[in-house]
Amino acid sequence: MKKFIREFREFISKGNVIDMAVAVVVGGAFSKIVSSLVNDIIMPLIGLIAGGTNVSELKWVFSQAKLDEAGNVVTPEAALTYGVFIQAVIDFLLIALSIFVFLKVLLALKSKIIKPKEAEEKTTPEEHKETTEDILAEIRELIKKNNNSDK
Repeated sequence: MKKFIREFREFISKGNVIDMAVAVVVGGAFSKIVSSLVNDIIMPLIGLIAGGTNVSELKWVFSQAKLDEAGNVVTPEAALTYGVFIQAVIDFLLIALSIFVFLKVLLALKSKIIKPKEAEEKTTPEEHKETTEDILAEIRELIKKNNNSDK
């Protein structure tokens, strides 16, 4: 149990956990912004184009709600609310598109930063590490020189 607690403490103390927590909070806030964009701007525009209907209220009613004489609901309405589903799909697509564009921009910036560093590393002279073949070639050359000088 002590090992588990120690490992958990090490895990929490790493910066990655804090980064993840920040990402979750920012992601939740971003999701609310996109949902508001869909609910308050895009869906009313789609509804306007579709003839002034509220898309989120589109549904296919199987059976109407039954009310008693006092107006209380006895049996609730059975309906397929496909308008809410359409709204959720648009919400998802916008969030996915936003994340895709963000990652594309991030990767493009990363490649612009990394490529110059790699080019810089390639232009700096690297130390030549001698291999066995290099050493044997040098020995052969020395033997040839010694044989030629003996003649």
